[in-house]
Amino acid sequence: MSADLRADDPFVKLTENLRELEVVIGDKARPVVAQVRAGLTEALALRERGEVAAAVDSIRRAMERLAMLAAELDAGEGLLMRAIAARFTDALNVGRKGAAKEAVNLMRHKAGDTKDEPNKDW
Repeated sequence: MSADLRADDPFVKLTENLRELEVVIGDKARPVVAQVRAGLTEALALRERGEVAAAVDSIRRAMERLAMLAAELDAGEGLLMRAIAARFTDALNVGRKGAAKEAVNLMRHKAGDTKDEPNKDW
């Protein structure tokens, strides 16, 4: 994937927006953000190699880790993040790109980005 396409990728944007969590939550978030970032980076690489199922699994694990952090801070927030991650994974598994995009937008909002991903195919 070219550098221009990667810059527009919703997972690249989500990974970049995770820095906001480090700022807001502080030191406790740093190792979790690093794990989530690594999982999303791995998912991008897997997707580029055509290993879509493995990429979805990597994203699911990263989002579950983020949900665990949210649960440590606020039980209700943790439940919400787990639901978003499950919705995203389920949507991708059955090819519902619109629902997956909605879940990505929710994840990005939770990570500090206030803009929605534009309606384009990814």
